[in-house]
Amino acid sequence: MGNKFFVSDCEGPISVNDNAFELAGHFIDDGEKFFQIISRYDDILADEIKRPGYNAGDTLKLILPFLKAYGATNANMEDFSSRNVLLIPGALETMSQVNQTMPSFIVSTSYEPYIRALCDLTQFPFDHCYCTRLDLESHPLNKEDEIKLKEFHLSIIQNPEFENLERIFWEEIPKMEIGSLFYEVKPVGGEAKKEAVLDIITKYNFKPQDLMYIGDSITDVEPLRYARQNDGLAVSFNGNEYALKDASIAIISDNTLITSIITDLFNRYDSRVVLEFASLFGENTELAMEKFDVNPELAMELGKTNTRMELITPENLDELITDSSSFRKQVRGESIGGLG
Repeated sequence: MGNKFFVSDCEGPISVNDNAFELAGHFIDDGEKFFQIISRYDDILADEIKRPGYNAGDTLKLILPFLKAYGATNANMEDFSSRNVLLIPGALETMSQVNQTMPSFIVSTSYEPYIRALCDLTQFPFDHCYCTRLDLESHPLNKEDEIKLKEFHLSIIQNPEFENLERIFWEEIPKMEIGSLFYEVKPVGGEAKKEAVLDIITKYNFKPQDLMYIGDSITDVEPLRYARQNDGLAVSFNGNEYALKDASIAIISDNTLITSIITDLFNRYDSRVVLEFASLFGENTELAMEKFDVNPELAMELGKTNTRMELITPENLDELITDSSSFRKQVRGESIGGLG
């Protein structure tokens, strides 16, 4: 039996936050609305147009000049992030248990200051994390460009049409000195998340079928698909339509305890057994717990949570998209839950 390994997205399966959305809301005027417009634009570029060289999650690159224009610095972004980490209930115990059970990694589009803050809080090893690295201080912004960016910001809020965004992001900002951020910052999303998983496999000599990947959004599509196609385990945790279409198992829950349970099963057996467990869990939870020898204590605790788990099939996909998307908004808030 190979060495199983666990890879998780951060925001969604572990924490309630969308750190970039929160930073935009904190620093930028009308920042939440601004972020939602850019995030929708990101979905179009990544999922509909499939622009070459553009990854889901590159929103985190596009908003950086604006964060800088509105006064964000390395230090105050770090301070804000560390004061605002909010975990999904059970995540502290799950991350500790999973990390002791098998080699575990976080692959996240989030900015590095947030992932460092989360690692401090959960005692998770930062050297097992892949995230978006940035250094705002190494990118100067002159007063003239700062004023221009604030004008672009207003233009985006007032006219969020595709053509206007195309002009601002690909014609105007690249002419500025601060436009170098677009070339130097490489968000870990979409294809870059899959590359991170491949890097882990190479570095530690793992086998693809020994991968359990858990994600929830458009940035997780590539690694979820990779896990599923290679007989690993692809899990959507309170996922949106993008994640659910490429996962094998849908979890809809207000607690990560179910992650602890299936991780333990995956480690003891393989993905096939977890899929059997998930299938039975959807029909008869108690029987599933008994048949697959789940720790009775964990089984009892799970009964206190609001947890649903099902195998994803063509027949139930639409229903799961509706239910999971709706529950996601309850757990993470309407604004964050509605992001791609």
